[in-house]
Amino acid sequence: MQNARAPCLGESPLFSIIIPLEYHRGQWEQSWLGWTSQTADKSLYEIILVVPPDFKTREALKALAGDEARLEFTDSEHDIGLCAFGATKARGSYLFFTESHCWPAPDVIELCIRAIEAHPEWAGFSCHSVPICHNRLSVAEAAMYQADIEFGMKRHPWRKVLDQCFVTRRDVYWECGGLREELGHFAEWVLAAAYHARGHAIGYLQEARFHHYYIGKIGELKTFTLDFVRGEIRYLGEAHRDPGSELLEVPTEWSKRDDFDTALARSALGARMRSARVNGESVQALGRWGVIALVGGRSARSSARLSAVYARCVLTMLTMGGSPDSIARWLKRYIASLIHFQRLDCIQGGSEPAGTKLSRLGDEVMAQAGFHACEVWQGHSFRWSEPEAALRIKVSPGRSIIRIVSPEIREPLDRIGVRFYLDGVRVADAAIAIDAGAFVLQLDRPSSGTAILAWTCPRFAAAGDDRRLGLPVAEIRMAAGEGASCAPSPTAIMCN
Repeated sequence: MQNARAPCLGESPLFSIIIPLEYHRGQWEQSWLGWTSQTADKSLYEIILVVPPDFKTREALKALAGDEARLEFTDSEHDIGLCAFGATKARGSYLFFTESHCWPAPDVIELCIRAIEAHPEWAGFSCHSVPICHNRLSVAEAAMYQADIEFGMKRHPWRKVLDQCFVTRRDVYWECGGLREELGHFAEWVLAAAYHARGHAIGYLQEARFHHYYIGKIGELKTFTLDFVRGEIRYLGEAHRDPGSELLEVPTEWSKRDDFDTALARSALGARMRSARVNGESVQALGRWGVIALVGGRSARSSARLSAVYARCVLTMLTMGGSPDSIARWLKRYIASLIHFQRLDCIQGGSEPAGTKLSRLGDEVMAQAGFHACEVWQGHSFRWSEPEAALRIKVSPGRSIIRIVSPEIREPLDRIGVRFYLDGVRVADAAIAIDAGAFVLQLDRPSSGTAILAWTCPRFAAAGDDRRLGLPVAEIRMAAGEGASCAPSPTAIMCN
């Protein structure tokens, strides 16, 4: 290296290598040897070994590390928490996060220094992950995750934080909030989104190679996905509005979580049954809402659990003698079904992380059932409701005005044939007006509390779209009092 200079005595090192010793998979000694075999001057970097409380070979670790590393002890038992703790102890200008089941090629530090010099625009960068496999499942596991890593590093606009080997300026790391232990491995995505939203570029240094040991155990895969999902649901439940939060994709299980509310399901079904004779639409509504009205989300969770169990059984058998292609195919199927079940279970089954309160939609609109995902039409964001939909709203005593803004995608609003019901009682036509592309409902309540507003309308048959479409809704605004204007507010919802 021509430009690298060893720090003088008392100076901070260029890099702080942070190695969490949880989940080392028996590879921590190999990892240590990789770091002590670097070709770069050792004064350029410090090694911080972050030790969890249950690390069983502490004496061997102390003997091996000697005075070549700092040992930091913490009560944290998660890799992300250990990394976060290590960052608070780091002195280097750059933090270098890795894992204890990974080991670097001897020239990694040299290549990182050159990258910093060549790319001053990079606030951070991830290195190249090289899979190490030892059984049939680990080969399929590596192929699945390596494809995802390759997509993130080379094609995705911002998902470029790879905790196997991530280098970042320390000041930018703290500016963007750092790694949050309570989010598990979802914290990597949150941090990557924060960098992107704040305009900090993350590069990919493909020539800097790290060996990553894939364990190839189904139980470990299950644990990892649950860790990620619990962090994802916790983050969504906190309803963050920090820079980058808008970049994180909201899973369907979250956006449609209120569809499994028994009271809302009963209101949607009841509105349909009151609005028409028994016909095709009422039969479809019964199939859509009937089971949920009786048992909530238990049926969906049971079905999702069975799908995951079935996929796991098939995968287990295939690992004993199946072809590599069949193992890879069923591994992906198992992980997809497992994530679906774990999301449902965290959201509806009461297994969300302690301290998490699933966020509601706002102060006035507390829950909504019977809506499809947000989409855009002629520059307007909106969501289709199903032919039956229901909202749980907070109402004040006296008159409340609800404005339901509906883009004119299907026939004019006065011809759609929408019927509204408040707590099962039809809202009189005289209390409904159509004004500037919106339904305006005037409701009178003797006391404050919550109520359920439901509506039904004929199904809209859109060409090439087999969804059950009802009313397009862009906004729902609420106000109290005779002269209320229903001006937009932070609680007006649909695609927020």
